[in-house]
Amino acid sequence: MTVSDFSERDLIARIASRLPPTPAWMPVGIGDDAAVVEPERNRLEVLSVDALVEGIHFDRAFTPPDAIGHRALAANLSDLAAMGAAPRLCLLSLALPGSFPIADFDAMIGGLTALAARHRVHVAGGNLTRSPGPLVVDITVSGTAKRRQILTRRGARPGDELYVTGSIGAAAAGLGMLKQDGLQACTGANPCAARYLYPEPRIRMGLLIARNRAATAGMDLSDGLAEGVQQMAEASGVGASIDADALPIEAAAREWFGRQGDDVMTAALTGGDDYELLLAVPPRRGRRLNEARQHGGVLLTRIGVCTKDPAVVLNCGDAGLRPLPKGYQHFR
Repeated sequence: MTVSDFSERDLIARIASRLPPTPAWMPVGIGDDAAVVEPERNRLEVLSVDALVEGIHFDRAFTPPDAIGHRALAANLSDLAAMGAAPRLCLLSLALPGSFPIADFDAMIGGLTALAARHRVHVAGGNLTRSPGPLVVDITVSGTAKRRQILTRRGARPGDELYVTGSIGAAAAGLGMLKQDGLQACTGANPCAARYLYPEPRIRMGLLIARNRAATAGMDLSDGLAEGVQQMAEASGVGASIDADALPIEAAAREWFGRQGDDVMTAALTGGDDYELLLAVPPRRGRRLNEARQHGGVLLTRIGVCTKDPAVVLNCGDAGLRPLPKGYQHFR
């Protein structure tokens, strides 16, 4: 059976059946013309939207339906984490090919709602439409933060130290493995494939960093670390020097890139879909950073420093300095 065998109301009912009861602050939730929510007192709303398009952001040949739903929401939650915002609700818009199997529809919604439940995100509504072309999953998320705790990319200053959460390169390597070997060959204990299919938004670390005001700037790394560093530097009006030896490249990714004959450093720096956080931290706030590090549940690595010189460079030790490579470009 496919989605074309069901009405829009039937599909909405299948989504609603997976959701918890609406919270008290949402008087009207899924199923009406619009959702109605009460603002959270003394906090600002933080909004973000992201779309995943079949053939651009995922390939159904090696991406399970539950991973599609998971990745779509994770990409949005990562944006909230980078801003130091606590997730609250999401709106889901789906453009569905008529031939999309109903079992895959249910699995996709299951992947999304499972991640939503873990982060206490409530699906408030959305839209369903038939698509003559690819599957499109479009999600808008809303979170909240205190005014003085919101992180942006433009707050970094010369002398601030740059940190990154987790490891880099794993998702890009995982995508390469899946393209080459297929899903069946990449199941099991494969950290790279898992990082691509089921990225983990760094919500907890983002909240801790924001609440104790450890960082002056932050952003998520959906398009790779190199692109993130350059965007933060440009927004803040600073340069950056990145220590090549300090980069926390995932060991399995390093091995994979090496076997493919790739330049490991460049591949790890430019590969997208890491969904880690890049943070600029003044040295004088080291104690606050350590408090977040102790409770954030994820590795936090110093990778460089912001500079007064506007150049953004990779420090390769005895090999000298070289320009930081460009990251993923959406329209090239």
